[in-house]
Order: sequence, then structure tokens, then C-alpha cells
Amino acid sequence: MSIRICHDANAPTASIELPILRPLPDYDLPQIEQPTPRDVDPLLASQGFKDLLDEARAVFEREASGQSLEIVQLTGAICHEGRVHRPGLWLLVRETGAAGDAAMSETAQARVAALAETLREALGIG
Repeated sequence: MSIRICHDANAPTASIELPILRPLPDYDLPQIEQPTPRDVDPLLASQGFKDLLDEARAVFEREASGQSLEIVQLTGAICHEGRVHRPGLWLLVRETGAAGDAAMSETAQARVAALAETLREALGIG
């Protein structure tokens, strides 16, 4: 399971899904893999996960500073691969200053991919 990035064809936005692939004891997330999506819900509602979201926002804002990208939404996601379900981060990112009905520029798309990788590494989630 890896980072998933989907770019909108008719808007300067992209969604990023970052599954958590390993336990994060610093965020009180010691058991990540779950048998059903319902078992992931308590993890997404935990204080540790909320702290992880705060940290993700701080990393993104620091790394995206001056790059014409902003977070529109940052929340938890239930990621699945086969019969394994795990929590993850989901971000909606917008290229600022772009036309509202045009796709994200290639430069911004490359920045989004780099920022997603930076988040994965900085948070230790993959």
C-alpha cells in the first residue's frame, strides 16, 4: 500500500491518501492493521491520531510555505488493501492563485508528490 494522489481534471486540487503502515507508539497507535473498517474508527477518534493530524498540518505548512499550495481539508481515512484495514491521513490540497476550473499546474503536481513523500517520512507512517 502506498501513497495515493488523485488530481482533479477540472479544478486546481489534488487529494492525497497516506496509509499508516507501521505502529506509531508515540501517537498511541500500537496496533494498526484491523480486520474490518469498523475496527479502524476508534483509532481515528483517538487523541493520538488527532495529535498526528496536528503534526501533519504543521509539517505540510512548513514545507509548503511559499509554494502556492494550501490544505483545504485534512482528516482521517480508512485505508484498505485486501482484507486488511488501517488508518491513514487524507488531505485535499489546492493550488492557490490558479483558475478555479483548470487542472493543477504540472509544477504544483510535482510539489504535491514531493510534499506527500515528505509527510510520509517526517511522520514515520510508511
